Amino acid sequence: MHDIIHVLPDHIANQIAAGEVVQRPASAVKELLENSIDAGAKEIKVYIKEAGKTLIQVVDDGRGMSKKDAIMCFERHATSKLKDAKDLFRLKSMGFRGEALASIAAVAQVELKTKTDDLELGLLIKVEASDLRKQEPIAMQNGTSLSIKNLFFNIPARRNFLKSNPVEFRHIHDEFQRISIAHAGIKFSLHHNNEEVYNLEPGKLSKRIVQIFGKNYQQQLIPCQEETPTVKITGYVGKPAFAKKTRGEQFFFVNHRFIKNHYLNHAVLKAFEGLLKPEAHPFYVLFIEIDPKEVDVNVHPTKTEVKFTDDRLLYGVIVAAVRQALATSNVAPSIDFDTDVNFALFSPPKEAYQVSESDKKYTQFKNIPNSNSSSKNWELLYENAHDEELISREQAKNELQQQDRMLLNSDPHSGHQNSSPNPQTLCIHNRFLLRQVKSGMVLIDQRAAHERILYERYLEHYRQNQGFSQSCLFPSQLSLNPADFDLVLSLKNEIQMLGFEFEPFGKNCIVINGVPPEIGKLSEKDLFEDLIEQFKMNQSEIALNKTENLARSMAKRTAIKISEKLADEEISKIFDLLFACKQPNYTPDGQATFVVLSLDKMISLFN
Repeated sequence: MHDIIHVLPDHIANQIAAGEVVQRPASAVKELLENSIDAGAKEIKVYIKEAGKTLIQVVDDGRGMSKKDAIMCFERHATSKLKDAKDLFRLKSMGFRGEALASIAAVAQVELKTKTDDLELGLLIKVEASDLRKQEPIAMQNGTSLSIKNLFFNIPARRNFLKSNPVEFRHIHDEFQRISIAHAGIKFSLHHNNEEVYNLEPGKLSKRIVQIFGKNYQQQLIPCQEETPTVKITGYVGKPAFAKKTRGEQFFFVNHRFIKNHYLNHAVLKAFEGLLKPEAHPFYVLFIEIDPKEVDVNVHPTKTEVKFTDDRLLYGVIVAAVRQALATSNVAPSIDFDTDVNFALFSPPKEAYQVSESDKKYTQFKNIPNSNSSSKNWELLYENAHDEELISREQAKNELQQQDRMLLNSDPHSGHQNSSPNPQTLCIHNRFLLRQVKSGMVLIDQRAAHERILYERYLEHYRQNQGFSQSCLFPSQLSLNPADFDLVLSLKNEIQMLGFEFEPFGKNCIVINGVPPEIGKLSEKDLFEDLIEQFKMNQSEIALNKTENLARSMAKRTAIKISEKLADEEISKIFDLLFACKQPNYTPDGQATFVVLSLDKMISLFN
């Protein structure tokens, strides 16, 4: 039998490693920024072209590298951060694996310029697909400049999987934002396609937050600080009044390394308990300083997921720290923080490990077309019915479309009578709508039904290539972050098909001149921001084309609220509009819009 196991060549091994380390241009930006920070840079400049597909260049004024180090840094598993396995548990630097540059050089054309302060000349090295192409001395200032050109040029399949430029740049923007927040004492600048996006001067954390997110954040920042023998918490949380309906600016940093952790996010939400509106998400930037031995950062290639030796203790410290901050800022009841904290009091519930990513915001149900359907039949409902048995949705759809008017006698002594002028349709708790059919009863979730109706309406706008808009009496200006501004411009035609009329107005700003007629009294600025946030959320969770994503996002953001009271006419129209849909059974994301309760099952409840 022939031997079939062999060792992969280095260039293939590096390309495989690149699949883990360099998932997209933003991954390369993150690795280069971390290397510059570890080099002690005081100023870091980032230049991007075509969302990193054409060029990623990071220039710093750090220590630079010697000739040997400049060549060795492109070798796989070459690192200056580790000498033995024990070092993994006392890491305080950013990059440490020794795979980043080797992986990047395997899938791009890389140019490295570096100089130390003890040498008169620097060194230029060019590497392409892991091959050393050029090495020569050059004149340059102290520090390092590393350029990555034509990422994935030798792996077309990987390059084809990259998203559009606005999407890829948004990922770069997010990485740049996180690292610049974590290192407020360093000067950062970001340029995209020769335009300056950020120019951040060094300073305090509060100054950096305002530089990135805007001056309106000055009035909402609450200092947060708590220290125990094992962990120290510092940073800022936002005032509850400024909480948003979407997950926005929420940052955790462990030893200045950004992490994602739903468990710790739940701790913050628990501290805000009773202070936030339903489904609101607070702003926070929290730094966790902990002994490196107590945290494992080598869990995931992106290093954004970590493990703690005692996450329950950390949960309790975060709850206490945020509650204290809120109390001392007069936005929460005062607590005696001089006494020892019993962290058992802050033990997280089981659902803390399963924090929902859903984000809901709805507006009023308006402008429903008239319907010719009518009925004079009605029946009494009872509140305690349970264990309903579902029957065929298709059968119920057909029965409703045939307008079955089976008469049922009512109990004249019952106090539960329908006040609706259309006695065939009943509204229960301003949430569910009920109508009888031959097989039993149809129960509709009015919010889910409205979302399906709007979704198909917006898709029809795209099919007809026209949207309906109403002019704003007073146009509104909306400031966006650079990544969202680029995203909005790339979606301009598709957004206008939904009914928005807007134009660019200065740097990272638009003016909204018209809005869809369905939004009612909702703020056009809030709805536009929510639409973009929902679009990005959908984009990160499921694969959709632009028009379907926008139709879904708009329907979710403009559908009526849960338990919102509707006019009598609107109640009856939901049925007709829902069952006129091509797919009335479910919302776009799969939630049932109605159920059917069989007559036999209802009779059995009383036998």
